[in-house]
Amino acid sequence: MSETSLHAAATSGDVAAIEKLLSAGAAIDARDNSGATALLAATHANQVEAARALIDAGADVNAKDNIEDSPYLYAGARGHLEILKMTLAHGADLKSVNRYGGTALIPASERGHVETVRTLIAAGVDVDHVNKLHWTALLEAIILGDGGERHQKIVDLLVKAGADVNLADGKGVTPLQHARAGGYKEIEATLAAAGAR
Repeated sequence: MSETSLHAAATSGDVAAIEKLLSAGAAIDARDNSGATALLAATHANQVEAARALIDAGADVNAKDNIEDSPYLYAGARGHLEILKMTLAHGADLKSVNRYGGTALIPASERGHVETVRTLIAAGVDVDHVNKLHWTALLEAIILGDGGERHQKIVDLLVKAGADVNLADGKGVTPLQHARAGGYKEIEATLAAAGAR
């Protein structure tokens, strides 16, 4: 039962219990019913110190659950910045994708996590990766964003990182056309200045 105890300790952030269970031989990357490791459980709960204890002990930051989330991908998607930075420092697979075929950068852009987007770009995640919906991070920031300050900053970050401003969606609609349709004037201006058509 040490594995379920490890998941519980990770979820509640009980570092002392994590260390005790691991020293007693608990399997660090054992899975629960959802396929999650204890590190993913800690990431779900944004338990930074629990995640640190598990990562320092060698937990796999790329281990995916039954719905293809890993600690790295989930931390990126949810903007759990401290855990994300730890996964990046411990071998996060920047090419790994979620169930939608997207990198961590795509949901981070959609959800308006500015610092997460900045961190993932700096780490070297492909800014032009296209997911199963035929959307890039830039398209998701515009289509699913609210056009507000956070999404304006994210569009600016992606453009400065070299995102292809004319990479259209599966129907041939460009980022600029989506920005116009949404009435997002600031984003439209950023794209136009970068040569968007």
